[in-house]
Amino acid sequence: MTLPQAVFFDLDGTLLDTAPDFHTAVNRVLEAEQQALLDIETLRGWVTNGSVGIIQSAFGIEQEHPDFSRLRQALLGHYVNCLTEKTRVFSGLEQTIELLREKTIPWGVVTNKPVKFAQPIIDLLTPDCAALICPDHVQQTKPDPEGLLIAARQLNARPEVCIYVGDHERDIQAGKGANMKTVAVEWGYIDTETSPESWGADYLIQTPNQLPDIILNAFTN
Repeated sequence: MTLPQAVFFDLDGTLLDTAPDFHTAVNRVLEAEQQALLDIETLRGWVTNGSVGIIQSAFGIEQEHPDFSRLRQALLGHYVNCLTEKTRVFSGLEQTIELLREKTIPWGVVTNKPVKFAQPIIDLLTPDCAALICPDHVQQTKPDPEGLLIAARQLNARPEVCIYVGDHERDIQAGKGANMKTVAVEWGYIDTETSPESWGADYLIQTPNQLPDIILNAFTN
């Protein structure tokens, strides 16, 4: 059996369900602006596009709007104060993390989330994460493969014997660009108008309990 030399995850919507804390933060901004509050299911479809996408969708404005920067900074100010109140590893992924531990396969996270927000969450919820690559560490963010290649080097792993798991087309593009096996997951923050089948991932899975089998067999001829 040939095992991967490393496994990498996207963060928001793939490894961690961060939407509940974004929900808290954006509703605090909406309340301050005397706007109607959002339900969390509406927000889930926006989280994949980060703070920019959340403000664009919540207030119906573009980045050129004179209030955009102020509202985005207000969102981030609230978010940094509730990073780990409700955020959790997606239910079912504990089995995968335990498998990686048992097989001594190192794993890491490559995300477009700034390190200011990502690091405290990783430290608290997944302390055995061996590599964390954020926009602060690269010249080009995903879908560019730079972050994945840096992460592989940090773990002394050959990219072609690594796996990248994500919930967005840019994740699959980055993984393929790095010559890694790619896994698209459908439990994340996927827009209803998006078709993950079109991303061209090596694997498309609906639930976390499908991931261990892929890890064990992706490189077995």
